[in-house]
Amino acid sequence: MAAFEVRGGKPLRGEITPQGAKNEALQILCAVLLTPEPVTISNIPDIRDVNKLIELLRDMGVKVGKLASDTYIFQAEDVNLDYMDTPEFVAQAGALRGSVMILGPMLGRYGRCQLPKPGGDKIGRRPMDTHFLGLEKLGGKLTLEGTDFYRIKVDGKLTGTHMLLDEASVTGTANILMAAVLAEGTTTIYNAACEPYLQQLCRMLVRMGANIQGIGSNLLTIVGVEKLGGTEHRMLPDMIEIGSFIGLAAMTGSEITIKDCQIPELGLIPDTFRKLGIQLEFRGDDIFIPAQAHYEIATYLDGSILTVSDHTWPGFTPDLLSIVLVVACQAKGTVLIHQKMFESRLFFVDKLIDMGAQVILCDPHRATVIGLDQRTRLRGITMTSPDIRAGVALLIAALSAEGKSTIENVEQIDRGYQNIDTRLQALGADIRRL
Repeated sequence: MAAFEVRGGKPLRGEITPQGAKNEALQILCAVLLTPEPVTISNIPDIRDVNKLIELLRDMGVKVGKLASDTYIFQAEDVNLDYMDTPEFVAQAGALRGSVMILGPMLGRYGRCQLPKPGGDKIGRRPMDTHFLGLEKLGGKLTLEGTDFYRIKVDGKLTGTHMLLDEASVTGTANILMAAVLAEGTTTIYNAACEPYLQQLCRMLVRMGANIQGIGSNLLTIVGVEKLGGTEHRMLPDMIEIGSFIGLAAMTGSEITIKDCQIPELGLIPDTFRKLGIQLEFRGDDIFIPAQAHYEIATYLDGSILTVSDHTWPGFTPDLLSIVLVVACQAKGTVLIHQKMFESRLFFVDKLIDMGAQVILCDPHRATVIGLDQRTRLRGITMTSPDIRAGVALLIAALSAEGKSTIENVEQIDRGYQNIDTRLQALGADIRRL
């Protein structure tokens, strides 16, 4: 098991470029299963979860060619359906949360798919109901074997229908969308997720020949087509990395420029960090964060304590609440962090408390942070990364802390952040992999 040894307290300086968006990659890569023609995808992040999904597609029979460090060409001309019956498939798919996104494409193109209960971060309940309810409305028939193996098939072809999703699930919307583009007739998905990742998937499918209306809204209308063709697609920069680097700059008092951010796609992320008192300057498509000795949390107009909470897009993304919480530890003022979607994502705050942060975990969904205003430095400790996002939040805390910190289980961080240690070293961070 790898670990990071971090000696904190050093201000950083320089430029850093975000990787391609992980959450987009998991959808886009599975969409190659919808066509027998070549699909070229660029700005693919070199991270563990994405690499495992590429390996899974290759083992399913998809031809995979690497054109550059971040660019691949895929051709799902001869997918081996029998591979889904093998123990190797069960082991691969069960270890990867992103494997769930093969359901829609496989059902739409081949009429059947099966999948073990997918893995991923242990951040609370992550039910699959939205995926299967939507696919069943299109005509899929679901069989559950035990509690952790799903089979779904369709007799004949999927048929378009109207559906109202019980939640605006990003991956659920993606799965239903990818099945509906090859269904007979018209499908309307109301309460659809509309994150930039979903918009990117829709635009890629349209270039492949799909008929999709309402892109960017929560009402998608899909008119099914007979077949889809090949295309080229470039993924957005990862908004979670961008938010993480903004938090890193503030917490360590560093001057950092984040390059090529696709700022119009960031939604409320810049303004949320500004509410914490962090100065941001847009320079073209770059974000410049100046070194700040202090930053102060805003209050509401009546002077009451600010709440930062997650919400479906265009609300604030839940993947950055861990970063906001850590950054607030050294702000001036108090903030309530409300994690609505997952009930286990705040359970890393005990490590911050051990480092000297003033945090009250109110319940599984809420934490109150009383900022230290840089009057007292956090202290380095030994800790374990519980999931991808909390792991990077703890890394930011360690880089700001006095003394040495050791972060174990950094394979969790590697699942979502590409070569994070070497990229931070280029900014002057004292971090090494053990």
